[in-house]
Amino acid sequence: MKTQEDDLLVYDEDDAVKFILNFLPQEAKTSIDDSKIEYVLDVVYEFYEENGLIEEDSTEEASIDEEEMFKFILKNAKKDKMQLTEEEIQFILEGEFEYGKSLGIYREEE
Repeated sequence: MKTQEDDLLVYDEDDAVKFILNFLPQEAKTSIDDSKIEYVLDVVYEFYEENGLIEEDSTEEASIDEEEMFKFILKNAKKDKMQLTEEEIQFILEGEFEYGKSLGIYREEE
């Protein structure tokens, strides 16, 4: 039986980037590239760390405030002068969520 801890070990950022690029709607593929996706994934990880959502020894589920995470990414993108629109961030986050669901890391809240 696969555990959540096993799932975390199979999360691969390179695979996530490829998955997200394929997940993007056609109109977004012209403006979103690997570097934008990698940036958002890095900031998501930073958000998880700052909010205590990543515990090395824990496989407990955590609830993520998506609006708070979105605002955190937007604020960091502006601070870092990344050319990311709100729509692009949303597309990337949707793709990352779908990638996580495909691994069993995330699930829809009921």
